[in-house]
Amino acid sequence: MPANKQIATRECCVTKAILPKTDLIRFVVGPDGQIFPDVTGKAGGRGVWVTATADAVAEAQNKKAFARGLKMAVKLPDDLAGLTQSHLENRLIGALQLARKGGFFVMGSAKVRSALEKDKARALITARDASDDGRRKMMQLVRVLELEETLPHIDLLSAEQLSLAFGGKNVIHAALVGGAAANSAIEQYKRLVRYVAKDNG
Repeated sequence: MPANKQIATRECCVTKAILPKTDLIRFVVGPDGQIFPDVTGKAGGRGVWVTATADAVAEAQNKKAFARGLKMAVKLPDDLAGLTQSHLENRLIGALQLARKGGFFVMGSAKVRSALEKDKARALITARDASDDGRRKMMQLVRVLELEETLPHIDLLSAEQLSLAFGGKNVIHAALVGGAAANSAIEQYKRLVRYVAKDNG
């Protein structure tokens, strides 16, 4: 068996750069001729690939790169970049739901603080619409425990989205405490971070 597996690559239809599939998002033509994001990369149908950032997706839409790449007329939603972000957020929510089903999470400020202090947290989760005071107190503990550089902080979902993921009401603070689902959620979060970042170029 070869020592190094060959990394699967595709061409970005905007920049023409050849990149690993993990750095791209596939877009597929639906039966109605409309482009939609295939964030799993597994949907059937003809597709093209775009660098996995909101800026690149918006550029592809503005420059009609999808029609050129597919060599056919296509329909596009008004805000394809925003729709793609929603799909990526849903992938993260799905990963968090798997963690919930496995029991690999805690929620609520007190339980999260305890998980942090006992070094059981694999990732800290804070609602993006958390109060400044609540966020400040939690991050103060993270700094005291010297976890800033090592503990992933999932903070791009709203309290409503976190409530959907964990089956609670008004979930503001949560933590992942183990299991393969934690790794999956962390990877989905990193993908979302790269997508929304404004300094990708």
